[in-house]
Amino acid sequence: MADTSIDLVSFVGLGAMGGPMCANLAAKSPVPVVAYDINDEAVASVVSAGAVRANNLASVGDADIVFVCVPGEAETRSVCLGAGGICEHARPGQIIVDCTTATVAINLEVAEVLRSKGAHFADAPVARGVPNAIDGTLSITVGAEDAIFSEIAPWLRHMGSDVAHCGPVGTGTVMKLMNNMVLFENVSALAEAMAIATRAGVDRSRVLDLLGQGSADSFALRRHGSFMTTGDYPADRFPTTYSVKDLDYALALADEVSVDAAGARLVRDRFNEIVERGLGHLYSPVVYELFDEDESNR
Repeated sequence: MADTSIDLVSFVGLGAMGGPMCANLAAKSPVPVVAYDINDEAVASVVSAGAVRANNLASVGDADIVFVCVPGEAETRSVCLGAGGICEHARPGQIIVDCTTATVAINLEVAEVLRSKGAHFADAPVARGVPNAIDGTLSITVGAEDAIFSEIAPWLRHMGSDVAHCGPVGTGTVMKLMNNMVLFENVSALAEAMAIATRAGVDRSRVLDLLGQGSADSFALRRHGSFMTTGDYPADRFPTTYSVKDLDYALALADEVSVDAAGARLVRDRFNEIVERGLGHLYSPVVYELFDEDESNR
């Protein structure tokens, strides 16, 4: 049960992930959920699920907990630290929860500004993709003080089925970046395996089913692999341009801690090639196009 001292919750950023997250929050919350986005259609969609429309960014500041879910570090900086942003209107006791996949550096910067105002910060990036955002079964990794995690966890469980406290501010982001790094390396490995197997005589429609019967089975195989089988890559899921962003964040973190993440660099380069081909708006299994012998698919 959510903390009864919370009287109002708000949500900023209603994109492919944030929209369904906010819809789940609004449908399940015992208190009003105020929603804001620059896209009026996105706001209308969550209002239909029970949210209350916010007229501007400043108006979300009345909430006891403010959730943010925007594309990346630059957007977090703008929404939280920009003129008229969330931090400018923060008040003592308020909690800002950033569900964006950003960087540890921006997490710590926002947390410090909020701390100077007596407010609190948690990084709570989400994983598993759009279908799970819709179902409310996301995996959420949280970096926060113990007391803050205890207060926000019931609200995060309206949006995710697995909510894990990873440690202090920034650690939720660390684990989300590692999650995505491993996922994208798996997607790239599946593309390699598909190319090798089909060129060696295995029917393309059977490759992933056969891999799934062995120890190569994985979330990536089951969620992403099917698109390599059909060659039909959706444009309404996590785009490859965002995958490149997250790999850049992960590689920067690897450099900071002196780890040679050669595998992640290779995948980042492959995904960059996909972007250069004009396919960056498509879901990351499109990396298979780098291996596909059929020139008509390029």
